[in-house]
Amino acid sequence: MEKIKLIWDFRGPTSSQTAAHFKIHLIEFFATEQMLLLESGVESVNEVHHYTFAVIDKQYLEAIKSAMKPTRGQLVKAE
Repeated sequence: MEKIKLIWDFRGPTSSQTAAHFKIHLIEFFATEQMLLLESGVESVNEVHHYTFAVIDKQYLEAIKSAMKPTRGQLVKAE
């Protein structure tokens, strides 16, 4: 199973709060659509750049890309 890490970037003085709030909507989306969310979280790049991420199975990529418009994504290396 290939895993993808999708990332939504937020910048500015309120980026931390925005990223945390977006994570709530992300979790709700996965529950509503009955899609498997492997992992999610909020990361800080610096004080004005935070991002929300979701690790998903590749089979859900197109549906999530069209509905949630991630900023970027990357393959997750197998452990």
